[in-house]
Amino acid sequence: MPELPEVETIARDLDAALRGATVVDVRVRRPDVLREITPATLRKRLIGARVRRGWRRAKFVVVDFSTDDRLVVQPRFTGGLLIDDGRLSESDRRYSTMAFHLEDGRQLHYSDVRRLGTVALMRPARFDRYMGRLGPEPLEPTFGPQELAGILGRSRQAVKKVIMDQTALAGVGNIYANEALWRAQIDPSRSAQRVPADHIPALYEGIVGVLRESIKLRGTSARDYRDAFGERGGFVARLDAYGRAGLPCRRCGARLIGTHAIDGRATVFCAHCQS
Repeated sequence: MPELPEVETIARDLDAALRGATVVDVRVRRPDVLREITPATLRKRLIGARVRRGWRRAKFVVVDFSTDDRLVVQPRFTGGLLIDDGRLSESDRRYSTMAFHLEDGRQLHYSDVRRLGTVALMRPARFDRYMGRLGPEPLEPTFGPQELAGILGRSRQAVKKVIMDQTALAGVGNIYANEALWRAQIDPSRSAQRVPADHIPALYEGIVGVLRESIKLRGTSARDYRDAFGERGGFVARLDAYGRAGLPCRRCGARLIGTHAIDGRATVFCAHCQS
């Protein structure tokens, strides 16, 4: 967390709000979140650079600059990019690890309570090598049920673990894996290779459907996630599995089961209608 819908929301916010903005200063308060670059080099390379666009790859927020540098942010558990036009709360500023000062007076903060997220600056060639280890994007037109079948057919591990493996499929994390499997009526512990062929289209629709619906509602704020303006996502009210252990299944009424046995992450499913 954040997962694909949350990172997509942040990236779209940054693209709309910051495209064309010029960086006039960079101040790093917590250098331990930096990867592959020092604070001094980060500052040197970005002062005077203009934002070309903000976009997403997997669970990474990417900001392209006129210098061909790419700021690559992996928020992980509590990280977030916040646009500060002077109205950002003091509590949000408190956990800022670095601030990018813009010529119009605004600041872009990378805020991270636990500082488990990372920030890097990469040239395009390095970026391509770094991202080359990731699997396909589930929302790309080239990804369909057949491609999903190929991913599942290569692994004997639990299907939930496989669709969360970023080298197999990019962007899906714990929240949306739970939701997609509930929608497809598939037991999360079932071996990926043993998912019946006639269930794969339903799983594909479950993955793609829940991701698109969450993006429309600007993500799920189950805990720490906020968009680039500090606002909560609205999809939490639509969750059918994640966070609902012990509550009735919305499809059959049976009590949902919660476990950490499958992949060490919170898994919620219905033993009655997921098989």
